[in-house]
Amino acid sequence: MKSVCVFCGSSAGGAPDYEIAAITLGSALARQRITLVYGGAHVGLMGTLANAALANGGEVVGVIPQTLVEKELAHNGLSQLVVVETMHERKAMMNDLADGFIAMPGGLGTLEEMAEVLTWAQLGIHHKPCAFLNTRGYYDHVRGFLNHAVAEGFMKQQHADLPLVSSDPLDLLTQMHAYKPRHTDKWGRLPPK
Repeated sequence: MKSVCVFCGSSAGGAPDYEIAAITLGSALARQRITLVYGGAHVGLMGTLANAALANGGEVVGVIPQTLVEKELAHNGLSQLVVVETMHERKAMMNDLADGFIAMPGGLGTLEEMAEVLTWAQLGIHHKPCAFLNTRGYYDHVRGFLNHAVAEGFMKQQHADLPLVSSDPLDLLTQMHAYKPRHTDKWGRLPPK
């Protein structure tokens, strides 16, 4: 695994644990020589994560739409900043650049980005690890929703179990390194060998 895309909040959150997790994850990515791919902003957990990776000698690639550059949210100290026109282009490029995905705590944008890559995994479009950094139990309710979708007949358990989960950034990276896709896609096909 040479690169990981991290989705996270453009806000810092209401507890110091979130920023500590961002610093720990960014530092670990740099030490493991894993390129951080993220949304390219200098604010919130996004900025904290990028700054931690950079401070530890890591490579950081930001992908940001022009509209957010115009709002002066772009991080100007990255290894590479790619400016795209739309949010759709941003997500497609982040997918192309990443060998795996982590959702840290965040809001609707973070949830939407992670839901999309999990959907792509369910459909067999990619076979990359997808993970929730579950700081302070932040994603417990999302996991509950996935199990509820299984109970109500809208999802198979193997797809609800797709995301790796840990509250420890180092454990999460270990799980991602060991990841081997074993699930079938939505229609029962196995991933290519």
